[in-house]
Amino acid sequence: MSFQLGGLYQQQQIAFRGLLIVIISAVSLVFLLLLFLYESLRMAAVMLTTTLLAVTAVFGGLWLTGTELNISAIMGMTMVVGIVTEVSIFFISEYRELPHDTPRRDRLITAGANRFRAIAMTTLAAILALLPLAMAIGEGSAMQQPLAIAIVSGLVVQLPLVLVLMPAMLATFRLD
Repeated sequence: MSFQLGGLYQQQQIAFRGLLIVIISAVSLVFLLLLFLYESLRMAAVMLTTTLLAVTAVFGGLWLTGTELNISAIMGMTMVVGIVTEVSIFFISEYRELPHDTPRRDRLITAGANRFRAIAMTTLAAILALLPLAMAIGEGSAMQQPLAIAIVSGLVVQLPLVLVLMPAMLATFRLD
């Protein structure tokens, strides 16, 4: 005797496998992009670590809200990969544009201070824009609620990861 689940469950499993491939591809392509941009394996690894830590916050946000991991949440995770990487690139570009004759620690602090307002404002604006959707306020918002929860969870941790943890890792590994 055997059984096979079909219908909606089977379609969901196929979609999960496809989205798993998409998120792995997104992370791999982001890593290749960072290698191409900075020509440094350690710099790309530090930036990718920041991104992956933000992605793990998505699981925490889903767990805290009691929301299941579904297709919409995985799409949100993929978006978090891109958003956090973009903010990291902005920070690194500011850091690299500062004069190299100043100490590394001072350059990291100055880059954080210079980019803080822009990063904080865009992060806060995105969180505030997605909050009604994350709280399922409005017609049809329950369908996209996991997507919004995933993105908001990633954005909440983005600020300390990019402005505190990433500079600390850059200083630890003595990256320029």
